[in-house]
Amino acid sequence: MAPRRVHDGCLVRTGGDVVAAADPRGAVVWAALDEVPDPEIPAISVVELGVIGGFTFGPAPGGGERLTVDLLPTFVGCPALDIMREQVGERLRGLELADEVEVRLSFAIPWTSDRISPEGREKLRASGFAPPALIAIGAPSVPEGDLLSMVNAVTCPYCGSRSTTLENPFGPTLCRAIYHCANCRQPFEQFKAV
Repeated sequence: MAPRRVHDGCLVRTGGDVVAAADPRGAVVWAALDEVPDPEIPAISVVELGVIGGFTFGPAPGGGERLTVDLLPTFVGCPALDIMREQVGERLRGLELADEVEVRLSFAIPWTSDRISPEGREKLRASGFAPPALIAIGAPSVPEGDLLSMVNAVTCPYCGSRSTTLENPFGPTLCRAIYHCANCRQPFEQFKAV
């Protein structure tokens, strides 16, 4: 996977892997963020989920230094956004790397399910969630054909069967749907591909 962006000396791959850090604080921030769990699925961190768009150190308006973190919402109406902002801010303030910490929502880079790291996908599967299929860059978001037949080919996270049925496209949150496996007879949730 090719490197994606540079933030404060940290070259980052999709999903948040640190490739190189010129400023040692960058690696400390990424490590701390990787300890912040997703409020809805605590088995996966906000870094593994890919919702951290990056961060910068810069001057604070009242003097001193400010650490600004960009948080990428999975969906605009995500009910966990405020909790994520609070947890990320609290964790980074505890590091005392800057005088101020600002966690802001950013729509400059849209979050897609492809931002979930391989480790995050495996943790989702181990927790009983089917991770979304990877979407090729440049592929149309909805291919030609029946939309419902497109979503029926979901792999069961418990037994690996593809004999699954969409039970409800509206799961407990906007980013998840509910499926049923005919093989092991388990219901499970799947993150929707975005």
